[in-house]
Amino acid sequence: MTLRYMPGFGNDFETEALPGALPQGQNSPQRCAYGLYAEQLSGSPFTAPRGTNERSWLYRMRPSVRHVGRFHRIELPFWKTAPHIVDHDLALGPLRWSPVPIPDEELTFLSGLRTVTTAGDVHTQVGMAVHLYFVTAPMLDECFFNADGELLIVPEAGRLLIFTELGKLEAGAGDIAVVPRGMKFKVEPVGGPSRGYVCENYGAKFTLPERGPIGANCLANPRDFKTPVAAYEEKETPCRLVVKWCGRFQETEIGHSPLDVVAWHGNYTPYKYDLRTFSPVGAILFDHPDPSIFTVLTAPSGEAGTANIDFVIFPERWMVAEHSFRPPWYHMNIMSEFMGLIYGKYDAKEEGFAPGGMSLHNCMLPHGPDADAFAKASTAELKPVKLTDTLAFMFETRFPQQLTEFAASLPTLQEGYADCWSGIEKRFDGTPGLK
Repeated sequence: MTLRYMPGFGNDFETEALPGALPQGQNSPQRCAYGLYAEQLSGSPFTAPRGTNERSWLYRMRPSVRHVGRFHRIELPFWKTAPHIVDHDLALGPLRWSPVPIPDEELTFLSGLRTVTTAGDVHTQVGMAVHLYFVTAPMLDECFFNADGELLIVPEAGRLLIFTELGKLEAGAGDIAVVPRGMKFKVEPVGGPSRGYVCENYGAKFTLPERGPIGANCLANPRDFKTPVAAYEEKETPCRLVVKWCGRFQETEIGHSPLDVVAWHGNYTPYKYDLRTFSPVGAILFDHPDPSIFTVLTAPSGEAGTANIDFVIFPERWMVAEHSFRPPWYHMNIMSEFMGLIYGKYDAKEEGFAPGGMSLHNCMLPHGPDADAFAKASTAELKPVKLTDTLAFMFETRFPQQLTEFAASLPTLQEGYADCWSGIEKRFDGTPGLK
């Protein structure tokens, strides 16, 4: 699979699966090559400023109006949408789950999605939802598009092939893939079952964070984001098209594959990113910096510096700070933090947090290193240490994350998670000096 470099968000790309399929010099000629139809897919209002205006021109076998036959309601009972507040028996507090095993049944990306938390309100296009996905079977003669938001897909086990209208993306552990709002796609597992996480973003789309004093380099570099080349599916057989709109699911039957885009150009695209190309920065003298320095993507809100969602990772890196407590410090935060582990160990929670697991620390609930991590970090010789074979991530939002019934009743919930701090005792003795 050939992918094009994505030099920067906001720039235009162009690609064609057949020579001459892409018009030159205009977007909608009187007659398109190969008998194709010109169609624009807009991810922003028409009048959005140039730097945030997003649209792509698609040259396809049939326009999408042929995909909107008579819809009827269907149920995907495990996929929930904010606002979704349910009564459950879990007390307020930090929560952690062990990995949920991949079910031994046939599950597609749609039927295998399980919502863990919701936040905000999809009707006002703010907030998000966090899902687990379990994929054991391909979407055969079935496609999907999400009118409620874009999907950030984080594989943890196995690989996925994501066939979108604009081309194909393959992603495994260590990669992410993003499918924009309104774009049709289907998913199949590659080489066996797949498990991972999904962040459904109802708000402004993900973009690169500003680097501020960091300058022009490091963190996620634009050239490492990749978009697909054009690829199409010419199938004149019945296909099921599912749409998610305002939290409800509708389907219609059409007589062909909707993945029939032969050429496209624009800046509203799916993309993938290898998290191992993230270039972290950190303290090179003392103190542990804020975790915001590990932000890969951010979905801004209307308030400067307060994100609708931040996607943050904790990758391999050197720890060199002197006279410092090196793990993340104890803190309470206005943001609500959902964490997952892709592989390895997380340095602040070396036990009990396994790949495929997850934790939730909601708004203003205190958290930090467990007792063992504190004791180890407080007495360790502070020589340079490299954290290797580790990759954790965080979906962080300004909104409280509400648990679903599925998450609250999972048998993998660690009932005694808060006990990891029970060994932290009072050390104050009223005398000056370090203890």
